[in-house]
Amino acid sequence: MRAAGQSRGVLLDTCAVIWLANGEPLEGCAEAKLLHAARADGVFVSPICACEIGLLSRLKAGRAYEFLPDPATWFARFMAGPAIKPAAFTAEIAIAASRLPDPLHGDPADRLLIATARDLGMPIVTRDAKIIAYAAAGHVTVVPC
Repeated sequence: MRAAGQSRGVLLDTCAVIWLANGEPLEGCAEAKLLHAARADGVFVSPICACEIGLLSRLKAGRAYEFLPDPATWFARFMAGPAIKPAAFTAEIAIAASRLPDPLHGDPADRLLIATARDLGMPIVTRDAKIIAYAAAGHVTVVPC
């Protein structure tokens, strides 16, 4: 794991990807942090977010978002945006996700995103209460949005 704050980039949680893609406002200082990251090392997105977008697109009843014309095209368009960069997904990150300090819930996507953020030495932009609580315990850095 790289030292916290080593990178001047940020890693987006899937919820942040969706909100940014849809032009929804971000809370707190998240917008300023994103602009700073965009001008510095970049705004990173894990392939895990693509998986979650695909899964979210399958939900039918009460679906809040549609990924048009299809999830793959929607995600590719987002990734083509300015300052958006793909975060690597490696075997080391996958193994690290299984060995994160407790307490942490078992959501595989959250664990993989946390392990990616720790590996890259950058905060996760998220509204996920469980990730924010994990950050409060000192295990990852977050930018609440």
